[in-house]
Amino acid sequence: MEKYYITTAIAYTSAKPHIGNTYEIVLADAIARYKRQKGFDVYFQTGTDEHGEKIQLKAEEKGITPKEFVDQIAKEIKDIWDIMDTTYDRFVRTTDEKHEKQVQKIFKKLYEQGDIYKGKYEGLYCTPCESFFTESQLIDGKCPDCGREVHNASEEAYFFKLSKYQDRLIKYIEEHPEFIQPESRKNEMINNFLKPGLQDLCVSRTSFTWGVPVDFDPKHVVYVWIDALTNYITNIGYDVDNPTEEFKKYWPADLHLIGKDIIRFHTIYWPIILMALDLPLPKQVFGHPWLLFGQDKMSKSKGNIIYADDLVNFFGTDAIRYYVLHEIPFANDGSITYDLIIERVNSDLANVLGNLVNRTISMANKYFNGKIENKKEKTEYDNDLINTINNLEKAVENRMNKLEIGSALDEIFNLLRRSNKYIDETTPWTLAKEEKEKNKLETILYNLLEAIRVSAVELQSFLPSTSKKIFEQLNNDNKEEKYLDNIIYKTSTPTPLFQRIDKEAKLKEIEEILKK
Repeated sequence: MEKYYITTAIAYTSAKPHIGNTYEIVLADAIARYKRQKGFDVYFQTGTDEHGEKIQLKAEEKGITPKEFVDQIAKEIKDIWDIMDTTYDRFVRTTDEKHEKQVQKIFKKLYEQGDIYKGKYEGLYCTPCESFFTESQLIDGKCPDCGREVHNASEEAYFFKLSKYQDRLIKYIEEHPEFIQPESRKNEMINNFLKPGLQDLCVSRTSFTWGVPVDFDPKHVVYVWIDALTNYITNIGYDVDNPTEEFKKYWPADLHLIGKDIIRFHTIYWPIILMALDLPLPKQVFGHPWLLFGQDKMSKSKGNIIYADDLVNFFGTDAIRYYVLHEIPFANDGSITYDLIIERVNSDLANVLGNLVNRTISMANKYFNGKIENKKEKTEYDNDLINTINNLEKAVENRMNKLEIGSALDEIFNLLRRSNKYIDETTPWTLAKEEKEKNKLETILYNLLEAIRVSAVELQSFLPSTSKKIFEQLNNDNKEEKYLDNIIYKTSTPTPLFQRIDKEAKLKEIEEILKK
């Protein structure tokens, strides 16, 4: 069985994740579920990044230890990943003893082979981002990443010789066009960072203590790049001296799924660390776009943060999974507001999907007591519907292979829309009045049930609980992804999959709840 190793970036434990952060785990989950459905041996890893100055300061503010602080946030993150019905295989934490031990060994190996050296850092430092910048990198004199004030700082540090591997990495990226996706991110990395020349990277700190100690120089702690990025190998059994069979099986990762804001770390720092360790590079790094609140990036200072658990309470898990998977294009930022979610639930989930399933099963129950066979009495519209059913698997596969998740959902909803149109074309309620048309009517309902069944098979990766409910209502869970002409259906009582939402009433309800 072919393996497929997918990771998300690990979430930083400085605060509860908002829906923009949560989008990534849902996206990864849809891909992981889809690959499992296609017969891959999937390993899906996510987790938390738990060290650093910011966390030490936040813990001090609350009067608790950094470990107590990260334990609380890691639990919140894990709970939200679970609320979103995600099927990760391992939730890793950078405070895990196994990880910390390997980080120390990796650091020591890189030092002993001359890739890490001791020096002094002087520059402009942004505390929230825990990053040094040169004057030319600042934007309006402020941090280029978060826009906050920077201050002069100087400290002894260990540095990693990025420049030593620069040309090798450029060559690798140019020879592996699939490595960085989308294409625009690849061009940005080469033109903005690699070709102008890489500065050596600060990989230890002495100004705080909350981190993995450098075992041969304990006043230093290992800085985020080597601590956080190596989680992708330490947790599947990488060991400098003796890598495990699990590591040999799953590495290299097939896909690192990360936000576009951290693509530099995953396509420059991380590949160079791997080159220095003499390990193969991940097959692909996909820098997904952001989910914006309206047109703005979500931030506490703007007061525009939406949390996934609140959204699930308001709309249900699958409605939110559908929204974030469908509304964020492959390469452009998506937008989320309560109004937009309601519009999408009403137009797609209630009108197109819910309505089709409810109408079809209600007619099957009303006209045939729920027992439907294929009487093979065709109408002029059948071939087009059946072709659409049979083309769906390939259409979804083509989209998923290109990580165009929203477009994969569109392919499924094209079949659902075609099925609703088929009802309008064949007018089953008219045929039901004529005894001689009974076989034709039963054939039409059979075709619709097949369209619904195949749609439900394809929806498993995206809307898992809705897909399950559809199979229960069909009273059939045949997972064949093609039109079958010999199933005997015995449908159950239909229950609405998604209710239409009264927009004004819902927005008022949300406003009242959020005020509390």
